[in-house]
Amino acid sequence: MDIKAWVLSVGASQGRVSEAIVDCLRLNGVDVQIFTRYGTHGPGVVLFRQIDGDICDVVRDASRNRNEYVLAGCLEALSAETARQLVRAGASDVLCCNEPNQAAQEIRVRLQRWEEVNRLISSTAVRHMLVGESQAWKQTLRQVAEVAHYTDAPVLIQGESGTGKELVARLVHALDARPAKRDLIILDCSTIVPELSGSEFFGHERGAFTGAVSARDGAFALADGGTLFLDEVGELPSHLQTQLLRVIQEHAFKRVGGNAWQRSSFRLVCATNRDLWAHVQRGEFRADLYFRLAGFVCTLVPLRERREDILPLVRRFLEESAPDEAPLDLDAPVQEYLLKREYPGNVRELKQVVGRMLCRHAGGRLLTAGCVPPHDLLACGEDGGEWRDQGFEFAVRRALGSRTARCRCGEQRGE
Repeated sequence: MDIKAWVLSVGASQGRVSEAIVDCLRLNGVDVQIFTRYGTHGPGVVLFRQIDGDICDVVRDASRNRNEYVLAGCLEALSAETARQLVRAGASDVLCCNEPNQAAQEIRVRLQRWEEVNRLISSTAVRHMLVGESQAWKQTLRQVAEVAHYTDAPVLIQGESGTGKELVARLVHALDARPAKRDLIILDCSTIVPELSGSEFFGHERGAFTGAVSARDGAFALADGGTLFLDEVGELPSHLQTQLLRVIQEHAFKRVGGNAWQRSSFRLVCATNRDLWAHVQRGEFRADLYFRLAGFVCTLVPLRERREDILPLVRRFLEESAPDEAPLDLDAPVQEYLLKREYPGNVRELKQVVGRMLCRHAGGRLLTAGCVPPHDLLACGEDGGEWRDQGFEFAVRRALGSRTARCRCGEQRGE
């Protein structure tokens, strides 16, 4: 793999040690470009001797506010506090680089990993599945891609309704690098009937209960060799949380009505729209189960925190609505409306808004203001038309007429 990186030496670090690190990187197959200050793009390395505010500013600028991978290399002793400051400033990793050859090997390993992660999230498959170029979204995708492709850790996806938790679960399964990987099995925990929960999860033997006319595999057996996605896992009642502990820990279970232990090798991905740790602290979710689920916690940001992704998402929805035709375009007022509107239902609501606009589209290649339904304008805070409608005007006239009549009657009685 062709690994490219820039190296930026700051202050007194521009000496023999930093030059030796650059030479060793080149010997290790890294295409190095030297930068004296700023102008950086892509993954790179900042070398320095002592940390100060200027070094943190350099790291912050070079990482483009965490949009790029930046490794901070200290040429002298490295303390835990120094590492924390650099990570807070935007460094993706921090190393002590006082021995050039060892430092170059450590840097190369990280550059290679970052290059591979960037390749994964830039692939057609990922871009087709998940759309977004915002900083928050790209950071989330990088984390998910790295965990999915290089580990078998269980993943807990948290986020508001409509943020795309199931799509991220599908991405974890798609990027999982297991050979001969089998299917993704989805089980919605909010729809499980308590009386049939054991059968849903573990399966049952014939005759295990009334109506069990044949044996049946449950979700854990079906997920053998693949991925088990438990959606809305925060909805699990306490007795089911207890039943899942052993099978998640040991990957072994018994069918309802059976005596034989069965094994299942699966990757576990869970999703919830709740703050599951807060539920643990309140005693509403088992802590021991939480720690089995949360090998890696991915929190999806709501659409209001990634507004720069709204128009790219709209264009994707328009492409999907008519895949065999050139996608429709948006005029400026419609773009302004879509960017201004609130989306409590997040990406799912945005897709519904686009669908309603398409229902009103009269033809041509342009979506215009007339395509926006009146009730959607109201949702955006627009008045939707003249406030003084016919019914309101009639009620006011009737009230005024009644008041005038009462006044005249009073005058006639001498009141």
